[in-house]
Amino acid sequence: MADPHEADKLIEGLVARARKAQAVIEFMTQEQVDVMATRIAWSGVKPDFARKLAKMCVEETGMGVEDHKYAKLQVKVKGTLRDMKGQKSVGVIEIDREKGLMKIAKPVGVIGALIPVTNSEATPFVKAISAIKTRNAVIMAPHPRAAGCNKVAVDQMRAVLKKHGWPEDLILNVDPISVEASKALMKRCDLILATGGAGMVKAAYSSGTPSQGVGAGNAVCIVDETADLSDAADKIMRSKVFDYATSCSTENSVIIQEDVYDTMVKELEAVGGYLVKADEKPKLQAAMWDPEKHVLSRDIVAQAPEKIAALAGIDLPAGKKFFMVEETGVGPDYPFSGEKLSVTTTLYRWKTFDDAIDLVNRITDYSGAGHSCGIHTINEKRIKELALKVKTSRIMIRQPQCLANSGAWTNGMPMSMTLGCGSWGGNSVSENVTWKHLLNVTWVSYPITSTEPTDEELFGTIMNE
Repeated sequence: MADPHEADKLIEGLVARARKAQAVIEFMTQEQVDVMATRIAWSGVKPDFARKLAKMCVEETGMGVEDHKYAKLQVKVKGTLRDMKGQKSVGVIEIDREKGLMKIAKPVGVIGALIPVTNSEATPFVKAISAIKTRNAVIMAPHPRAAGCNKVAVDQMRAVLKKHGWPEDLILNVDPISVEASKALMKRCDLILATGGAGMVKAAYSSGTPSQGVGAGNAVCIVDETADLSDAADKIMRSKVFDYATSCSTENSVIIQEDVYDTMVKELEAVGGYLVKADEKPKLQAAMWDPEKHVLSRDIVAQAPEKIAALAGIDLPAGKKFFMVEETGVGPDYPFSGEKLSVTTTLYRWKTFDDAIDLVNRITDYSGAGHSCGIHTINEKRIKELALKVKTSRIMIRQPQCLANSGAWTNGMPMSMTLGCGSWGGNSVSENVTWKHLLNVTWVSYPITSTEPTDEELFGTIMNE
C-alpha cells in the first residue's frame, strides 16, 4: 500500500501541471481544439499502434481477445470523433432569441479519468479526445493491472501534442498508480469521469468532487415468439463472446417465451452455446464465485470458455463458445442471476409479457439497476410497453447489446465508454456519457416582453369548481 502523503504529493504535482497546460488552451478556437482531438484520435486507431496496444492489453491484464480489443479501438475512438465533428464546444453554442437566452460553453478544468482494467484499450483515447474537445486537461488513473498499457496509450497521445507544439501535460498518467493516488486524484481534480467497478464508482461519488459515473451492468435480453430465433441467437452469441464478455453490457440473462424456449436453446447451441447440465451447475458456480466472499472470482473474468470449464471440472465439447445456465430464481441465493463478466448467460422462461417485464425489473434490481436490456421481437406494442415499464436507461431492439448500447455504426446511440444508469443505478445521468458532459455552460439572459400568463390560461375550468 502506498503512503497516502506521498500519493497526495504526486497528485498535487500532476494537477498543477495539468492546470498550467489547460490554461494555455482555455481560449483556443473551435477549429484548434477540433484539430487536436482529431490528431489524437488518429494516433490511437493507426493500425500498427492499435494492434500493438490491443496485444499488450491482453498480455498485461490476462483478459479478453486481441482482435476484439483492436476492433473496439477502431469503433469507439472513431465513433466518438464522428459524434464530435461539427459540434460546437467553444464559445456561443446556442441562441434562443424568443426567450432572450444565449449559452456559452466553457471548460471544467482538470478531469480525473478512472480507467477500467476490462476496457483499457479504447477508454484512454475516448476520454482524452472528449476532454480536448471541451478544452480540458485530463489525468488518467488506470487499474493497476493495466498500468503498462495505459502508459503506452498516454505516451502516444503526449507525443502527438509535443509534435504539434501543444502542451503535453494536457494528458497525464498517474504513475505509480495506487488506491491512495486514485483517491487523491478524485479529491483534487475538478470533475471525475469514472468508468469501472461499483466500488470505484461509489468512491468517485463519495469523494466530494462532481462525478460522471456508471452503475453496475447486468444486461437482460427478452426473446419472444415473434422473433427470428436464428438471428437472435447469432446476435446474442456475438455479444456474449465479444472480448470474452469484458463489457458489462453483454447479455447476462436471456429470458425466453416458453412456447419457443426449446427451439431457442437449440438455436443458441447451434451458434456455440453449451447448455450446462444439472450436475455441472454447482461446479460452475463454485468456480465462478468465491464461496466465502460471494464475489466473482478474478480467475474467470473475461477468460476463454476452455479455461472456465477446466476450473469447473466440466468437459467442454469442441467448438463451444459460451455457457448457458438454466435458472428460475433471482437474488443472492441465485448468483447466476447477477453480473458474470464472463462467457456465461442465464436462461429463464416466461409465459406472459407481464412476466417478462417483471423478470427484467427483478434481475436488474438485484444487479445492474438502470443499465440496459434488450428485446428480440417484431411486436411494436411490446416494445413500447417494455420501454414504459422497465427500469433501465437503454433498450436495444433486435441488436447485440454489448456491441450496440454504447454506440454502433448501425444505430443512433452516442458512442461512449461510460454508460449512465440514472437514479436507479445511483448515477447523476441516465444516458451515454460523452464530451457534452465535460462542459460548464454560462447562460446569458436578455430582457424580453413579459410572458406572464393569466390565471385562466394556467388553470382553465378548474377555477370554476
